[in-house]
Amino acid sequence: MNILLTGATGFLGRHIHTALLQAGHTVLPVARSLGHDFNRLQTPADWAGLLSGVDAVINAVGIIGETRYQRFDVLHTRAPQALFAAAQAAGIGRVVQISAQGADETAFSAYHLSKRAADDAVRALSHPGWVLRPGLVFGPGGGSQALFMRLARLPRIPVLGDGQQGVQPVYVGDVVSTVLACLGHTGAGQTLDLVRPEPIAFADWLQTLRRLQGLPATGFVHLPWALAHWGAALLGPLMLMARTDNLRMLRQGHRADATPWLQFWGQLPTPAQASHLVGVAPTVA
Repeated sequence: MNILLTGATGFLGRHIHTALLQAGHTVLPVARSLGHDFNRLQTPADWAGLLSGVDAVINAVGIIGETRYQRFDVLHTRAPQALFAAAQAAGIGRVVQISAQGADETAFSAYHLSKRAADDAVRALSHPGWVLRPGLVFGPGGGSQALFMRLARLPRIPVLGDGQQGVQPVYVGDVVSTVLACLGHTGAGQTLDLVRPEPIAFADWLQTLRRLQGLPATGFVHLPWALAHWGAALLGPLMLMARTDNLRMLRQGHRADATPWLQFWGQLPTPAQASHLVGVAPTVA
């Protein structure tokens, strides 16, 4: 198939791009780093020229925090909505939207709400597309993964509060495999939460990453939430992951049901111990 892939140079996008080429597909990559301005791709007409001869669309655009030139409403909502409408007008029946765990009826952050708005557009297509909501994605090449690996190497691991916030990590290879399965499915799409079936405490997840780097378990430094929010006010402009909304999302937590995904995919999630994290030095996306 000829596949248009947005966000093609991001963490997930790079992995998806490689897998599509290995599967024999032709990929039209779209990304800001490739010269595409999403501020100029906010109507269906703006996308029409890029969709000529395309059989499927995958949207993997995502940012964890806003900057002056990258805004949630444009990148997560308006540009994708225009893309999906253009795909429908062009008769493209295969659409895959990479969303995020928590972009559901419980969403409260600008990040999740902007994702959910695009998800709704996919579900409203005349031939509903696929909405994939991955949990915390781990694997080589991820920026957040590199940060967590560095934290896990410290003599004592810093955690917020008691460190018991639940997370449901998913291996990047499992996300990619699911995308390929969606492309091969001829029926209507579904909304699937791509998550570890049982949550793990964030502190325990960092200990897991520590063991994968050949280090023994260690103790924790518990940082008060008030201190974290004070730090976010100072560091937020410099570190997107330190934004107040991201702290709120971590503190609130979110549990998703993996059952529909596992029934569709027909496999068990890859454990961290069996992933390519073993022996891989973390790199920044």
